[in-house]
Amino acid sequence: MFIPTRAAGLEALHDFVPRAGADYRRDRNHDLGPSRSNVSGLSPCVRHRLVTEEEVVDAVLERHSLHAAEKFVQEVFWRTYWKGWLEQRPEVWRRYRDGVRELFAGDLPDGYEDAVAGRTGIDAMDAWARELVDTGYLHNHVRMWFASIWVFTLGLPWQLGADFFLRHLLDGDAASNTLSWRWVAGLQTRGKTYLATTENIARYTEGRFAPRGLATTARPLDEEPFPPATPIAPEDVVGEIGSRVGLLLHEEDLEPASLLTALGPAAPTLRSAAVFADAGARSPAPVSPLVEAFTTGAVADAAARTADAAGLPAVTLGAADASTVVDWARSAALDTVLVPYAPVGPVQERLDVLRPALAAEGVGLVTVRRPWDSRAWPFASRGFFPFKERIPRLVRAR
Repeated sequence: MFIPTRAAGLEALHDFVPRAGADYRRDRNHDLGPSRSNVSGLSPCVRHRLVTEEEVVDAVLERHSLHAAEKFVQEVFWRTYWKGWLEQRPEVWRRYRDGVRELFAGDLPDGYEDAVAGRTGIDAMDAWARELVDTGYLHNHVRMWFASIWVFTLGLPWQLGADFFLRHLLDGDAASNTLSWRWVAGLQTRGKTYLATTENIARYTEGRFAPRGLATTARPLDEEPFPPATPIAPEDVVGEIGSRVGLLLHEEDLEPASLLTALGPAAPTLRSAAVFADAGARSPAPVSPLVEAFTTGAVADAAARTADAAGLPAVTLGAADASTVVDWARSAALDTVLVPYAPVGPVQERLDVLRPALAAEGVGLVTVRRPWDSRAWPFASRGFFPFKERIPRLVRAR
């Protein structure tokens, strides 16, 4: 259903573009099952930046006006907004990670195993759980219903639901997944919850599901306050680029050509290139084989394309620890490892461990943030609606 290559992502984008305007606006909230064509299905490729957000928006606006494609363009920017919001509040991610670890370290709550195995007795939930496990994907509207029923009808911890999604969604990423679950639970927009209803589910599945016995109230969850937000750092390139440079890609950004182009005249001649990824770092529990396979395929595709983008093939390091990356840098006699900026999440955690390990060998880790993120993230300081007002200007600035 989803092919982990840039070529397949660009083909899917080409096929979807004609439907990105009025058709998408009219039909986007309907879910008729896995053979859906009313949404793009691009999110697994965009999540790994096999295809970038900018490429998606550019392709759509070549065919449609911004007004006509407004709903689809906003969906692309939702992912950017979530990343920018979490970037300014990393403690939200750290607290979520700690919560998941604590829950798995103890006795899992009653009902959890049935929920993830599709045995709740709620026909819609059970079908969606199986679809997620079998395909690695759920329609966005289904994700909201699922999270609401998980939290308010089944009474399960939201962190375990977010973890279940993150382990199985091909497009699962730290920001969109964590913050969407928090929004449903009433934590993200304080006191505002999302309640799934039988009528809404029946309407937008066209009668495929009309689950009974759902919660009729959704009392917001509560939590300790977080520290104030921290501003986005202004520098797009952090660190001094030396003369013996290697490019290190990771699963957050697997499109080397446009990344190097973003450096402009500062783009170095590369001595070596490598790709590393660890899908298993998403959770202390096992990650779906589909997620593992998609990530592995995306990494292999990026390694092959690096030969065209940088003039040399990339070494695939797999789920490398810091010592493996240090060995690669040492064998290539590097003084600089150039890496795409990783937003808050498992990859950033991995780079935070790698940085001092490289520094001990006299090798600098230099991060490169894409202009798309640098332009948009600072405006993700409040809710999405103030951010949404900025979208026309962000589109013009690209």
